[in-house]
Amino acid sequence: DERRPLLDGETVEESEYAMAPSWAARNQWIVLALASGGCAAFNGVFAKLTTTELTTSLSQAIARFLGLSSIEGGIELVTRAIFFGLNLVFNGVMWALFTKALTRGNSTTQVSIINTSSNFVLTAMLGFVIFSEALPPLWWLGAAMLVAGNVITGRKDEGNKSGDETAIEG
Repeated sequence: DERRPLLDGETVEESEYAMAPSWAARNQWIVLALASGGCAAFNGVFAKLTTTELTTSLSQAIARFLGLSSIEGGIELVTRAIFFGLNLVFNGVMWALFTKALTRGNSTTQVSIINTSSNFVLTAMLGFVIFSEALPPLWWLGAAMLVAGNVITGRKDEGNKSGDETAIEG
């Protein structure tokens, strides 16, 4: 057991502890999975805005505001194209974040649980705010059951993983 003093009286063990990743660095996958689920929700919003009548109303309002009422159809086409482009962008960002979360996380199941749960909740909130969609209690019950099932599956996955590690170490 060799303890060499470093700067200001630190020992080797203390400096190694200081170099250990912080809690935030170790759990960065959670933020990535939440962001991935959020991007998936926005992807759905923009996909719906590409085809809904709400976009027609929005583009007509934009045309009137800009004094371009004579080309409302063109403004609508451009607005729908922008929403379609945002749909593709958010889809790509979602997959990039999800893949990064999978590589940094300990369990693909846990990453999927966080991603799916955040996607469900944010989709419901955005649907209510943007499209005035009121979801019935049965939808919330189903969503809660899906989240609960994911959590149970995730805990089972955690239990198997910790059991396998002790078997290898022992």
